[in-house]
Amino acid sequence: MRKFKILAGACLCALLLTGTASAAFPDVRPGTWYAEAVTEMEEAGILHGYPDGTFRPGASITAAQFVAVTARCAGLSPVPGQTDHWAAGQLQAALQAGWYDWDEIPPTGERFDKPISRQLAVKILMRALLPEVRGDYNTESRKMQDFSRLEGRYYEPVLAAYAAGIVKGDDQGNFNPQKGLTRAEACILFQKAMKLSGAGEGGNTPAPEDPRPQVPQPSETARGGVSENGWLQVKGTQLCNERGEAVVLRGMSTHGMQWYGQYANSRSIRNTADWGANLFRVAMYTGEGGYLSSPDSIKKKVMDAVDAAITSDLYVIIDWHILSDGNPMSHVEEAKAFFSEMAARYGDSPAVLYEICNEPNGNVTWEGDVKPYAQAVIPVIRERAPKSVILVGSPTWSQDIHMAARSPLEGENLMYTLHFYAGTHGADLRRRIDDVLAAGAPVFVSEWGTSRADGSGGVFLKEAGEWLDFLDRRGISWANWSLCDKGETSAALRPGTSPNSAWSRENLSESGQFVFSRFAD
Repeated sequence: MRKFKILAGACLCALLLTGTASAAFPDVRPGTWYAEAVTEMEEAGILHGYPDGTFRPGASITAAQFVAVTARCAGLSPVPGQTDHWAAGQLQAALQAGWYDWDEIPPTGERFDKPISRQLAVKILMRALLPEVRGDYNTESRKMQDFSRLEGRYYEPVLAAYAAGIVKGDDQGNFNPQKGLTRAEACILFQKAMKLSGAGEGGNTPAPEDPRPQVPQPSETARGGVSENGWLQVKGTQLCNERGEAVVLRGMSTHGMQWYGQYANSRSIRNTADWGANLFRVAMYTGEGGYLSSPDSIKKKVMDAVDAAITSDLYVIIDWHILSDGNPMSHVEEAKAFFSEMAARYGDSPAVLYEICNEPNGNVTWEGDVKPYAQAVIPVIRERAPKSVILVGSPTWSQDIHMAARSPLEGENLMYTLHFYAGTHGADLRRRIDDVLAAGAPVFVSEWGTSRADGSGGVFLKEAGEWLDFLDRRGISWANWSLCDKGETSAALRPGTSPNSAWSRENLSESGQFVFSRFAD
């Protein structure tokens, strides 16, 4: 992991939260539109000036500065970061709290001191201080003349901020979502959000009662493979076997078949089953040199893996693994043709599940992209596989399952996938799962890792254990990323492990030893 060194002088002049506090800043003139907000926050000890005593209201606020002040507003304590940057602890804590995603401000530091965009700043502020606030799409989007420039992953927080009066457009009604914020503008946002949330008032504002109904939790779940459980079905929010008993699937996902397909052979799959797994996920990348580049050869690898999993009495997921091609509508016709062929081949098999879009990402929305895609692909599968369970992803790398829960698909035996990585995602995302379950939408964790979201860092065994205990209590099935010997901490196998012989504990990585021990737990 690279470390990003910060020169002492640069570090000092970057800080909002260090330096000597002063009662007034010489460059904040009384009567200016931001003076009251700056003074109020300075007096509350939330921000301080630069070492020379100035505030520099017209300077752009950086990602590190914005997150650090938000953390101070929310009372979020720092945790060990990945670099020696002055704000690494606050940034890591904010990342783990789910305020933003790892690709927006990578924890390796390369964007810490870059100006933060307005859309990302609003997302962080709303998630940190006003997570329950919502904005009506039709009402609030009309207030933004440049709404088309807002990326899909920021719709919800920005519309909520408009509804709450946290932000408004410029003289032309533009939000300018991808432009930066000045430090003065940021102070206005902080001031408004804190007043609405009651943050910083010494705990005098009582916490609202949790309005969520009881989260469904099965008292007992069945284990075992296909021969024991037969056809799967979805009843309410729970995956069940053909007898209607709650069942949990646990197993491994391959890495890309074009790179590590050797670990999807019959011996490796049988090894996984021998350790107690009852699930195998075949990750067929569409891009990155995968199916769209070599459809015949990749498809054969997938079918060989599926056949081997069925032979080993495992349930098996055929995963249309979009990544760089983040909008599933980009290749909807190819997906329909592929799944039509797979359903024709496996429609009579109770072992096969179909995951139709791995991780939608980028400027993608549920209503505009993912849901229409699912509505196009699901009937193709249903024509040949009327009983099979179908898994559907959601925007922001299959984390925005709440959007799917608000506008669910029609049909039976459908589940919504959630992906997490224990070193990046924590309690905030678990609360989202509970919200979705309480709303009646079934959840399947078709990919998770013991590492950070980029596959490295850790291994975060404590956090991973918290996640698996949470999933177990709720009867949620999962597949771990990934069954390969790649040189990253999320890989389950040690480098050089043979795919053609039985595996001992010594063949498993630290992550693999932990995950394999939880298959039959």
